[in-house]
Amino acid sequence: MSDEVLRDDRALRPRRKSSFFLGLVLVVVVLVAAGALLLVRRHAQFQALARDTEAQAVPTVAVIHPTAEAGSEELVLPGTLQAYIESPIYARTNGYLRKWYHDIGSRVKKGELLADIDTPEVDQQLLAARADLVTAQANEALAKITDARYRELLKSDSVSRQEADNASGDLAAKRATVHASEANVRRLEETKSFQHIYSPFSGVVTRRNVDIGTLINAGNGGSSQLLFILAQTDPIRVYVNVPEAYAPSIHPGLPAYLKLTEYPADTFRGQVVRTAETIDRATRSLLTEVDVPNRAGALLPGGYAQVHLQVAVPGEHLQVPVNALLFRSEGLSAVVIDPDHRVRLQPLSIGRDFGTSLEVLTGLRPEDLIVLNPPDAIEAGETVHTKEVANPLVAARLNPPDGALPDAAKAGLGPEKPQ
Repeated sequence: MSDEVLRDDRALRPRRKSSFFLGLVLVVVVLVAAGALLLVRRHAQFQALARDTEAQAVPTVAVIHPTAEAGSEELVLPGTLQAYIESPIYARTNGYLRKWYHDIGSRVKKGELLADIDTPEVDQQLLAARADLVTAQANEALAKITDARYRELLKSDSVSRQEADNASGDLAAKRATVHASEANVRRLEETKSFQHIYSPFSGVVTRRNVDIGTLINAGNGGSSQLLFILAQTDPIRVYVNVPEAYAPSIHPGLPAYLKLTEYPADTFRGQVVRTAETIDRATRSLLTEVDVPNRAGALLPGGYAQVHLQVAVPGEHLQVPVNALLFRSEGLSAVVIDPDHRVRLQPLSIGRDFGTSLEVLTGLRPEDLIVLNPPDAIEAGETVHTKEVANPLVAARLNPPDGALPDAAKAGLGPEKPQ
């Protein structure tokens, strides 16, 4: 019995060893598989981290499309109202202001008296000059009598020819003295006449700089000696700087009208009367003068107006916000994003300046993506991510501020103000 048990035990031992080694191999295989899976996961995490780091290294910029504007039948430019004639009034004689007759806001006619000046020094000089003239005239009369006598005596040889010539020369000298005295009297009379200050043209007094008793010195002595400022405000001038691109369309006789914020429903019509006939090198614009009738006096010098020139602006034009432009030494440019998300610095040709936006004549297309608020350090060829945002020009147009003019008023379609 024991021999059978021993034989069975010997038979089971190889089987037990085989099962043990098989289990050990399975454990090793599981551990290797687990390690390999862990390595794969770690590698995937490293790759994802690298991708995230690389993505974060590429900046993201806000982009918009340029705003397309349809062509219009007018050119709108800012302008400043100026008096047709404006002249400072100075004194031409010395003295003290006796009285002034017109204050600021007074409308005066040409030749109307503005002020009187007391001229005591000039009065005394005129009296002395007239006395000198009387003396010179008396001396001339005596020299004339002496010359006539010597001429008669010369016929009978009672005097020498030298004495007669001396008498004739003395008469000529006395006559010249009379002429000089007469001229001096006329000069002082003219100087005294300047004690009355008259209006050189019809207009309105815009400034009075003196009061009764003020010491007056003759001549242009600066603002301290300025008596009055007189302005003619009918018609009124408006100067505008027309961009070079539109200069060929501007000519005398071109219809124009003004729009003012203080008169939102009124239109003031005029026309172009002259241009500078040259392009300003600094601004690349044509200085243009528009004259507008102002019989009612509604337009005040120094005011701001929108000048609408009746010139066709054909085709479609683009506008971009001023904060979408890059100002560098090489010129004005926009940051355009190409389809491969690379930066391109596009030089621009600018037309009208609307304050918060600029008109682009050349350099952009409506489908271009341009960067809003581009960083100064951005460079051409740089790769960026884009995020399209709302165009501020479109938002401003859809949501105008309170008190903004309606489209009809902006286009100058309101009733014309009687002139």
